[in-house]
Amino acid sequence: MIKVLIVEDDPMVAEINKRYLQDMKGFRLTGMVHTVKDAIDFLQKETVELILLDVYMPGDNGLVLLQYIREHHLEIDVILITAAGEKDKIQTALRLGAVDYLIKPFEFDRFQQALLRFQDKYLFFANHSVLKQEDLDDRILSTEQTQMEEPIIDLPKGLTSSTLQVVVEVLKAKGTNPFSTDDISESTYISRVSVRKYLKFLTQLGVLKESLTYGIGRPVYLYTLQVEKLNQVDMYL
Repeated sequence: MIKVLIVEDDPMVAEINKRYLQDMKGFRLTGMVHTVKDAIDFLQKETVELILLDVYMPGDNGLVLLQYIREHHLEIDVILITAAGEKDKIQTALRLGAVDYLIKPFEFDRFQQALLRFQDKYLFFANHSVLKQEDLDDRILSTEQTQMEEPIIDLPKGLTSSTLQVVVEVLKAKGTNPFSTDDISESTYISRVSVRKYLKFLTQLGVLKESLTYGIGRPVYLYTLQVEKLNQVDMYL
C-alpha cells in the first residue's frame, strides 16, 4: 500500500483529490495538510511514499517543500497539482525530481494516469533487487521517452501540444458555458495573444463555436465548447 500525503491549501480541491485517491486501489491517504510548514512537521513524524503537492499556498510555495525533500534525501516522490502553467515553475519542479505535473482543472482520468504510472514504477523497483538494462528500458525509460514524443499530426506553427492540453482542460471544466479570450487567459496564466491563437485553431477544428457579442465598449468574441467534437483534438495531443 502506497502511503500518500496531500498538501493543498484549498479545502475544496483537497477534498476532490482525497475522493479521487479513494477510488485508486493500492494507495492510502495518511494525511492532509494546508501549508509547507505543516507538511514538514508531518514528514518528521510519519512515513510517506508519495505527496500530491500544490504550488501556490500561503507562506512558502510547494517548490520549497520539494527542495526540502531533496536536500534531506527523503525517499519520497512528488506529483505537483497546481493551476500554475508557467514554464519556469514546471522546469524547476522537474529538475527537482517531480514525477508528474497536473495542471488544474484536470479530470479523474488524468489523475488516475499519473498515479498508475507512479505505482507501476514503484512496484517495479520494489520487486527487483537487481535491474537489467532490458527491464529498465521496457518498464521505465520507454514510458518517459513516449511522453516526449511529438504529436502524430503537426500543429500549426507557433502552437504546442503541451499548451493546447492546458487550454483544453480549462475548456472541459467550463462545459457549455460561453467564455471569452480573457476568461481562458486568466485561468491558464497564458497571454491573451497566445490564447487567441489556440481558440482560433479549435474553432477551425469545429471544437469551438464563435459568436460576436456587442455591448458597452468594444465587441467581444465569445466561444462555446462543442463537447461532442472534443475528440478532434486527440490527434494533436
